[in-house]
Amino acid sequence: MVNPYEYDEAVKKQGFALIAGVDEAGRGPLAGPVVASAVILSDVIKIDGIRDSKKILEKEREKLFWAILLNAIDIGIGIVDSQEIDKINILRATRQAMHNAVMDLKNRPDVILVDAVSIPSIKIKQFPIIKGDAKSASIAAASIIAKVIRDGIMSRYHSIYPDYEFDKHKGYATKTHLDKIEKYGPCLIHRKSFKKVMDLILPFD
Repeated sequence: MVNPYEYDEAVKKQGFALIAGVDEAGRGPLAGPVVASAVILSDVIKIDGIRDSKKILEKEREKLFWAILLNAIDIGIGIVDSQEIDKINILRATRQAMHNAVMDLKNRPDVILVDAVSIPSIKIKQFPIIKGDAKSASIAAASIIAKVIRDGIMSRYHSIYPDYEFDKHKGYATKTHLDKIEKYGPCLIHRKSFKKVMDLILPFD
């Protein structure tokens, strides 16, 4: 298995002392916010098990979340809600969430490693990396932080909109979720700009 710390160490050898990994959770769902995180990991403490959050079971992901929270040098969070996603589109919303996450850091990084996309509004050297959460420890850590925070938000939304079972599918386009939208219509946190939602909205207009 690839050691994700090796990628970050190779970047540091290029003269970048402080690296921030940036990733998002919630780009694809039909409901809820997109959440981004920026993480600067410690050079001293290596956290075992850090990898792409999508490949980690929930209990382990939560343990890693706390390990990162307790041992990282710095963590920033950015959240863009569904209504703003509808206004500006999901790509721009993702970049805005990432921008906010980097701006939320207390330490200015020398370089940013970003999963897949670039952040044009950030005037810091950055490397967009395809499948970065599988290659870089910093990006993987950011993916874990973003995923756990977003899952928590969606679980809380379940208490407000229990009919949709957001605690189970977290807003993704599962059959159960699509059936719920068809039955009840969309709620406030559904992304009305997404075609799958719009196709189900039409009977309710």
